[in-house]
Amino acid sequence: MGISRRAFVTSALAAAPAAGVLASMAPRSSAAALADDPVGDVVGKITVGYQGWFACAGDGAPINGWWHWSQNWSQTPSQGNHVIKSWPDVRDYSRTYPTAFANLNGGAAASLFSSYDDQTVDTHFRWMRENDIHTAALQRFNPNGGEGATRDAMAGKVRRAAEAHGRKFYIMYDVTGWLTMQEEIKADWTSKMRAHTASSAYALQNGLPVVGIWGFGFNESNKPWPPEVCQDVINWFKAQGCYVMGGVPTHWRTGTGDSRQGFIDVYRSLDMLSPWMVGRISTLADVDHFYRNVNTPDQAECDAHGVSYQPCVLPGDLQERHRLHGDFMWAQFYNMARIGVQGIYISMFDEYNEGNQIAKTAENGSQVPAGSGYWALDEDGTACSSDYYLRLTGDGGKMLRGAIPITATRPTPTV
Repeated sequence: MGISRRAFVTSALAAAPAAGVLASMAPRSSAAALADDPVGDVVGKITVGYQGWFACAGDGAPINGWWHWSQNWSQTPSQGNHVIKSWPDVRDYSRTYPTAFANLNGGAAASLFSSYDDQTVDTHFRWMRENDIHTAALQRFNPNGGEGATRDAMAGKVRRAAEAHGRKFYIMYDVTGWLTMQEEIKADWTSKMRAHTASSAYALQNGLPVVGIWGFGFNESNKPWPPEVCQDVINWFKAQGCYVMGGVPTHWRTGTGDSRQGFIDVYRSLDMLSPWMVGRISTLADVDHFYRNVNTPDQAECDAHGVSYQPCVLPGDLQERHRLHGDFMWAQFYNMARIGVQGIYISMFDEYNEGNQIAKTAENGSQVPAGSGYWALDEDGTACSSDYYLRLTGDGGKMLRGAIPITATRPTPTV
């Protein structure tokens, strides 16, 4: 079985105050925020994390199983064998795959999509185009195991879809559990992934191809590298002419909580950094706590060291009922806009496993399997169309780049 997506950290981490709260909370202007790195494909833009890791038996993928749908990938997803927290709306896909879940409450068969189908990836990038989402960061885990051939193919599929829909993409390595990463990541870039930078759709920042590396400095046993190893990898990518974005711990700046100590110079050597936020916030009070005590001093630290700041914004775990029909997500957009951040990273586009997806999701109880217990987007009594969080993300991007005023009031209708 493959590595699961980022592990949640205890809720206490979200509430822990960080040191160094700024005395002044005055918002930065957009012009000041973008002064060091000019607007490009990540600075001044919305980037969505794109897993692209769902496969189904019979879809032709080399992995040949229910990748990331089932606990046991060799068996059809069912009420007792699944690893998803939200149910997708699959009505836009021309091909889906039947599961062993009960029929949807509305009577339709409970079917799922495969990311390996070209039409699925094309549909996702069409949604990005329709909702003014600029860039997708394709997640790439250790490619040297049984998942490697499927991951390699997904890079090509994402490239073609991005080209077709006028979107941008870049490769984002997640080094979780990749213990032999130091030399293998260089070899993978040189022999495979660098070729994709020839695409007109490959994201550029400051004229350089963007590469993401997620996982350096985390205080977790599956990310054991000392600072010098991480620094070597960053320096190598920079020497290849890349703009290096780093997915870093929430408390990178203080070296506490989820961050190991001794990594501050590693973090400061990145061109852009994006602290992880899933599992750290779940309420509006959490959002404002982080604005005051974490995000604002993070921005000041980045400014002082010439690093672009790209905080995470998340819609909230639907199954845990965090979303407040979009008010939770909009509060994050509002706070990041008034800080004047350089970019925003959405966690994530298609993360049905953690319930933090913005991609189309069941609107109401008629669209989830009977007896499954899945909440739909109307879980708090407010009707939301399946594309609501795509539209909300698009409006957040408009506020980020100044196309609409900075406002605490969510402008996006739920339907």
